[in-house]
Formats: sequence, C-alpha cells, structure tokens
Amino acid sequence: MNAPFPEFPHSLIQRDDRGVYTLTIHDAKSLNILATPVTLGLIRAVQWIATQSDARALVIRGTGERAFIGGANIYEMAELDPAGGRAFITNLRNLCEAVRNVPFPTIARIPGFCLGAGMELAAACDIRLGSRDGVFGMPEVRVGIPSVIHAVLLPALIGPGATNWLLLTGETVDAEQALRWGYLQFICETGDLDALVERTVGPIADSGPRAVVSQKALLRYWETSTVEAGLDRSVDAFGEAFTTEEPRQYMAPFLNRKHKQEGR
Repeated sequence: MNAPFPEFPHSLIQRDDRGVYTLTIHDAKSLNILATPVTLGLIRAVQWIATQSDARALVIRGTGERAFIGGANIYEMAELDPAGGRAFITNLRNLCEAVRNVPFPTIARIPGFCLGAGMELAAACDIRLGSRDGVFGMPEVRVGIPSVIHAVLLPALIGPGATNWLLLTGETVDAEQALRWGYLQFICETGDLDALVERTVGPIADSGPRAVVSQKALLRYWETSTVEAGLDRSVDAFGEAFTTEEPRQYMAPFLNRKHKQEGR
C-alpha cells in the first residue's frame, strides 16, 4: 500500500496509477489568489513532487473552474515597503522557478481567469491548455507596479509585440487570442478541459520516461544554446539513451507489429 502524501499548505496532491501527479491550489480565495502563505506552500509541494521517482508528468490547476490563478494578493501588496516588495516577488519567482526545474513535463490546466502571477506561473509550465472562457492579462501597470519575474518568458512565447501590448496596456485577451499568440497550445469548450488535459498527459505517460526527461532537458538547453552546441548536446543525449533498455523496450511493440504484418 502506498504511503500517504505529505501535506503542504494550500496544496492538494493527487497521483494516478500512471505516475501523473496533479497539484491543486487549495483554499486560496475564490480565484486561487497567490498570497505569500499560498506561494510558500506551493513551492514546497512542487519541490517534493519533482523528486518523486515514479512521476511522469505534473498537472497544475486551481480549485474550481472560475480561474487558474486570478493573480497575486493585492491586499497584501498594498501594504508592502521596498524590502517587503522584494521578498514578496522573490517568493513568486521561487515558485515559478520550482515549476521550471521540475525534470518531467508540466501542464497548466487553465479555465477562466489567468492574470498576472497566474500567467507567469503558467508560462513556467511546458504546456498550457485552456477553456474558451479564459481571460488572460498582465494588469500590474493598472495598479502601479511593473510586470516582472517570469513575464520575461513571454517574448519567446508570444512575441515581443504581443508582450509589449499586454504589459504596457494592462488589458486582457480571450482564449482565442491567447491561442493565436501561441500562449495556449489548445483550447476546448468549457467543461471539456479534463479531457483535453488527458489527450496531452496520456501520450506522455505512454512514452519512455527517461526519453521524456531527456527531451525536456534538451528543450531547455536549446533555449539558450547555439545551434552547434545544441547539436552536440543532442548527439550525446541520443547515445546516452542506449545505456538503458528503454529504447529496446519501447521499440519492441513496433517491431513486433511489423513482423506480424510481414508474416501475413
């Protein structure tokens, strides 16, 4: 019998029999608002999940269907001084970095509102899936602060022009626009989001776990490497794959099917 999961504040951890973990933001106001206690609990939960040897993927979601994350806690931010501001935003930075450092694929499940820190946390995930009722925005300038930390990922995700418009106006866009920009990979009708998530995590869970981890590491390396360095790292990764039995194990069904077809 599996041991129970450790408990972390504002974090509900679930796991299915394939090793797909789900982290639900729990008891964080109606729109899954990121106050400091919520952020700190989520950091610990993500870091723990990242160390689990049976993990194949991580789905991050909010409680309910009104929002992924409606942003950071404005009531807390309104009381900050410069030192407090640095501490507050550093905690959010550490949460996004904890997600980026997960060695296996991370998927943001995004219904409804995805604002400010929510867009940044989702940007730190490998894949973003949303419902058509989604509302996306970086409204920080509207409340007198700049968009920072993992907003730095947005130019590469949606392009500099779209990033400029989003951060300088503080306006919101719908899921269709977020999809056109490339922020979302797919969208679906409201209520079909779990099925859309499954269409992504299913193939991940069915693939070679070491290959998936290696592929994610390569993707991260390619973000900042030269083409030549990326090619060199790719050759090494390909060779390293054959130090285990995983390629033979996962190639066998394809070879067996071909042999059966040829035998007819």
